[in-house]
Amino acid sequence: MTDQPTASAVERRSFVAGTVYVFERIIPDPFVLAIGLTALVVLAALLVAPNGAPATVVTSWYAGVFGILGFAFQMILILATGHALAHAPLVQRGLRALVRRVSTPNQAVVMTFLVAATASWLNWGFGLVIGAILAREVAKRVRLDFGWLVAAAYSGWVIWASGVSSSIALSQATHGNAFNIVEKLTGVILPFSETVFTAFNLIPTLVVVVIVPVVFVWLRPRDSEAQIYVPQDELAPAKDPPKCPALPDSLAARLNRSRALSLVLVALGVADLAVTWTSKSVSLDANAVILIFLIAGIALHGRPVAYVDAMKNAAKQTGSMMLQYPIYGGIMGIMDTTGLAAMISKFFVTVATQHTLPFWTYFASLFITFLVPSGGGHWAVQGPFAIPAAVSLHASLPATTMAVAMGEQVSNMMQPFWALPVVAMAGIGIQRVLGFTVVTFAVAGTVYGAALLLLA
Repeated sequence: MTDQPTASAVERRSFVAGTVYVFERIIPDPFVLAIGLTALVVLAALLVAPNGAPATVVTSWYAGVFGILGFAFQMILILATGHALAHAPLVQRGLRALVRRVSTPNQAVVMTFLVAATASWLNWGFGLVIGAILAREVAKRVRLDFGWLVAAAYSGWVIWASGVSSSIALSQATHGNAFNIVEKLTGVILPFSETVFTAFNLIPTLVVVVIVPVVFVWLRPRDSEAQIYVPQDELAPAKDPPKCPALPDSLAARLNRSRALSLVLVALGVADLAVTWTSKSVSLDANAVILIFLIAGIALHGRPVAYVDAMKNAAKQTGSMMLQYPIYGGIMGIMDTTGLAAMISKFFVTVATQHTLPFWTYFASLFITFLVPSGGGHWAVQGPFAIPAAVSLHASLPATTMAVAMGEQVSNMMQPFWALPVVAMAGIGIQRVLGFTVVTFAVAGTVYGAALLLLA
């Protein structure tokens, strides 16, 4: 007798089909969305903004586009250094050692989620890559539904903006950052002790890390419904650092392979952190996070040429960021200079209270992510009206800031922009993956929203 799909399985497939239709047939490429949002903001500024003269709109857009470049490059380096570190031979050997301990589908999905979540909390680029390559390695050893496993790997990314590489938290912790809206309005720097390392952020993050793998075990497809796929190609780089090309005994080749030269940069980086953290308190900003992952990657790759090759591979993943960040910088410039952001801020002041503003900011963030699938770009759009509203209501600036970050990371589970590189690296279509991550969206969305109401 052939197994018949249960009612819940039929409903899940219907939901997956609906999700795929929305993402693939209705929502265009994120770059196209950025252009459309720019046109919408320009029109709104011209029609209703108090300082919306055409010349002001144009000049503020230009200033925003080029004023964001420093921050954009910081975010690109966070992704690239995390990507390069994930491909260090020692890291890959460690992943394979973990995989050898897995023997059942449930063990596989729990381990994959937990490793991806830990890596994502440390560095969002690191987490994206680790999840994809770990899923491929697991699928070579355990017979399971590959889409389910990749979805668990991507779901680990649901806590990235609550971690130490959060673009929103980092920008508010960095003095003089173009995106430090809190500092521009109040003169205050928000250290991680007030944003990332707070009860309203850490507690829901831990709850999500505990609940989501349990939910994935419950979501495990029946054997008769599982879509089995075993990746055939090996990961790259596989075992050893790439060898130098011709003339292995030449001076150039020896310098390319010189671990001593790599240690020069590692030593300088470690010394700078030691001096800075000894003379001041231990703190993290965007530059410190980049430096830590840079020197860790150089140290683990060993040879300079190996790290260069790893960074070249990482750079292939940054093209969309280079396109989109300047566009969102232009949007921020228009909203700020023309007074459009202040008008939206006044609306939030009328519907929220001092206590509920972080929650309503989070709620708005969930929707904005579908239009702006990038933490930094998202902050450029929402920050200019969320923070003034917090100032006006005397609401918590850290909670309002992290509310934007929380909404960003949760909605990424339904927004295919960042899922695309993961499924590409894993070697699977996105449709089946989104059918599972929508559950991650529901679980994490509820947990973070409740935390902002109860703990912030």
